Amino acid sequence: MTTVDSSMTASLQLLQSTMAALPSSFAQAASSGDFADVLAQANAAMQAVSDASGTGTPGGAGTAAPESTESLLFGGSSTTDSGAAVVQDAKRYLGIPYLWGGTSPTSGFDCSGFVQHVYADLGISLPRTSQEQATVGTPVADLSSAQPGDLLFFEPGASGPGHVGIYLGGGMMIDAPHTGASVRIEQVWGQPCAIRRIVPAAGAAAEGADATGGTSGAVPSSLGVPATLVPLFESAAQAYGVPAALLAAVAKQESGFDPGAVSPAGAQGLMQLMPSTAAGLGVDPFDPAQAVDGAAQILAGALHTYGSVPLALAAYNAGGGAVARYGGIPPYPETQVYVRDIMAMLGGTGT
Repeated sequence: MTTVDSSMTASLQLLQSTMAALPSSFAQAASSGDFADVLAQANAAMQAVSDASGTGTPGGAGTAAPESTESLLFGGSSTTDSGAAVVQDAKRYLGIPYLWGGTSPTSGFDCSGFVQHVYADLGISLPRTSQEQATVGTPVADLSSAQPGDLLFFEPGASGPGHVGIYLGGGMMIDAPHTGASVRIEQVWGQPCAIRRIVPAAGAAAEGADATGGTSGAVPSSLGVPATLVPLFESAAQAYGVPAALLAAVAKQESGFDPGAVSPAGAQGLMQLMPSTAAGLGVDPFDPAQAVDGAAQILAGALHTYGSVPLALAAYNAGGGAVARYGGIPPYPETQVYVRDIMAMLGGTGT
């Protein structure tokens, strides 16, 4: 099977699961009247199939070089725009009303709830309050050194800053400012009292590409992969454009590298494929080489659809329908832990 064929198979599976989830997704959206996320997810799934077939936009599956792991970790298209993914996601919530203590777009956001939610969309866990958020990441000297996606803090107090926003560049930021207002873009309030960088600086991701798999297809020794399995992950990485480190981390999380593992839910083998999924892919889940091949097909399609490792992992664990239904990582404890643990293995927690 060629890379294009495998991407098409995986993309079609994601499209089917997304379409199957549409009735319940529309029912949930009806209460708020906001159907944008539901339609966006459906469009993304259909676009993935179009791209995989070669009829979509240039650079679709089978035509573009694999992106680096760091690029996918933060949803960017290159190693220089990880902060751009933060900015892009933040803009989705323009107009959501301010609500003190709010952490959800369905009810409203306060400043730190907004920031926490945006980063959670990208699979990055931040503390709840602005005071706590001001202690994570790395410090940035001043506004002239800030980059899009950095956190800007204001209103210093005895316990820490009282307000936080996300820098957009050009002296502008996006934030949930105060009661009576909504998430909006505005000028930065003078010089922030603190600036913290959560995602890599421009160009910094390239320095660690090989350590997390990148496009080299190498499996990092830090994952403790059995020697007999290393060639399987590296071969699948080259065949499907999926980072070898990602495949190895999924196997470690799913089965502890046990090719004979069977879960209480019936998932089988090294990559814990459900029998129906394995049958659809034409692989034997208990054969390590075939299991890795099948998982690589699924992850290739998910990465192409979502452009983000955290969302691809969420789809692998909970299904593409769940990701579509919630417009991001589903609020299932198992899935949240699953994504967090694998991101930690890859060094992409952001904290």
